[in-house]
This record gives sequence, structure tokens and C-alpha cells, in this order.
Amino acid sequence: MDFDFAGELPKLVQLLTGIAAFLVVVALIVLLVDSVPMRWRAWSHATVLLTPALALLAIGLVIPAVRTTVLSFLDGDGRKWVGLDNYAWMFTQPDALIVLRNTLIWVLLVPILVTSVGLVYAVLVDRTRFESIAKSLVFLPMAISFVGAGIIWRFVYAYRSEGQEQIGLLNQIVVSLGGEPRQWLQEPPLNTLFLIVVMVWIQAGFATVVLSAAIKGIPAEIIEAARLDGATPLQMFFRVTLPSIRSAVVVVMVTQSIGTLKLFDIVRTMTGGQFDTSVIANEMYNQTFRYQELGQGSALAVFLFVLVTPIVIYQVRQRREAVR
Repeated sequence: MDFDFAGELPKLVQLLTGIAAFLVVVALIVLLVDSVPMRWRAWSHATVLLTPALALLAIGLVIPAVRTTVLSFLDGDGRKWVGLDNYAWMFTQPDALIVLRNTLIWVLLVPILVTSVGLVYAVLVDRTRFESIAKSLVFLPMAISFVGAGIIWRFVYAYRSEGQEQIGLLNQIVVSLGGEPRQWLQEPPLNTLFLIVVMVWIQAGFATVVLSAAIKGIPAEIIEAARLDGATPLQMFFRVTLPSIRSAVVVVMVTQSIGTLKLFDIVRTMTGGQFDTSVIANEMYNQTFRYQELGQGSALAVFLFVLVTPIVIYQVRQRREAVR
């Protein structure tokens, strides 16, 4: 396709104008800072550096959060005040309760499974001959986006009717063992568990790397003393390794909890929230953009924010205690 320079000229002019305006603003800021007396220069530097960040924070976070909170008390068109009706819908309607149930299942299972798998794997490969290769293999899924992982696992769970050649790995294994193929992603509540497997597969590498680094940080004197006292491998794990890496375990658990609460991509890619698999983030998208229910979608967003906030506060406090 030929490039139409004349047709794109206005856009190029706008781009160049924006770049020129940016350079002018930067130059003015530099001149302004240099003209400030030395005793006020620290304050001027702080003001210049913080003002853009605070402005972006307000535009990208504070203002949308306030607007979303207001919308959660309005109707689907965002015009009529309905009070707490949207929140009542969230906790009374069967479909909404299924969404909350699924989210609770995700939050309970994913952090525990990811941390457990990562911890066991980190302990097993610690100081082995092929440790680096083993860690690289388990960390590889982290390089795949959630959407890409969802597409990959859709093929794993793919279904064809009995008598046809199965293209899904799981159904092929079942058929090879004499069973019948099943539509794994359409059978609640098992389909939610099959989606959770995808999340665990992706995040186990992160947990392994973090926990392996923590294990290597355990003082050698403690390990040698436990071995001299005749501690068995299980006793070493539960009485030495696990207590010594408690802070790292907490970090992994908290991080996975936050990520799970915000989960959207896997559910959207693999089931679209159908067959009783929807979670809060996916249902928030559906209500807001598919069904044009701004009030209900905003109420879900506010509820999600309320769920995430205590976990974030806990993580910040843990980091502060670790620094002290």
C-alpha cells in the first residue's frame, strides 16, 4: 500500500507540534529551576519532579475512582440516583452470587497452590546439578501473556465428539485410557478449577524464583546445626526452611491474591465468563460495556477496589517491618 504523504501531513504536523511544545515546556522548567535561589532549589526540584507525577496520578487514578464511586449509585445510564440498589443486586441476584463465589474460589485456591508448587519445586531443585535449567523451564510460562496462555490451554481442553480424532491433549489422554471425551470448559464447577490450573501454570515460576532466592539466603550455620542435631528432611523443611523464609512466602501469597482478584484475561479468553465461570473483573466489563449497565459495572469495580485495598495495606506494612 502506497503511503499518502498529503493525507498524513496534518497528523505529522500535530506530532511535531506536540514534540516542540514538550521541549519548550522542559526548557522553561529547567530555566525556572536554575533561576531559583540556592536555598530554595531543593524545594523547587521536588515541586517540578512531583507535580507531573501527582497530576498523572490524579488524572489516571483519583478522578476515575471518584467518578466510578459516584456511578455505582446511579442507574444503568448514569443519570438517575438509585442509592444502594446496585450493591443489593450484587449480593442478591443468582448470577452475581455465582460471580462472587467464583472469585472467592480463585482467591482461596490460586495463592495456596502457586505458593505450594513454587515452594516444593524450589526445595527440590535447590543446589542440584541442573538447578538453573530447571528454574528456567518452570519460569518460561511467565514470558507468555495471559491471553496467549489462555489460547494454548483452550487447545489442551479442546473437545470433539466421541468417535472423532481428539485434538485436545486432555481428551486424547482420556480416550487413550478408555474414557469418553468431555467438554471440560462447559461443566461447572469443574471448569473453574481447570481455569485455575492455567493461572497456577503461569505463576508457579514466579513463586519458585522468589522462594528459591529466600532459601539460598538461609544462613549455613542454621542448616548445619539442624543436621548435626539429627533433623530429618521433613523436620528441616518445617522447622528450619519454612520459618526462615516466612516473609518471602507472605510476599508471594499477597502478590498472588492481588493478581487473582484482578483476574480478567484467562476467563475472558477461554470461556468469556460463560458456563458459570465469570469473575468480578470479567463481569464488571460485561455489565459496563456489553450490557450498558454503568451502575452495576461501577458497583463491581468499587467492590473489587474494597477487596484489594486491605491486601495492599498489609503488604506495605510487611515491607516496612522487613526494612526495620
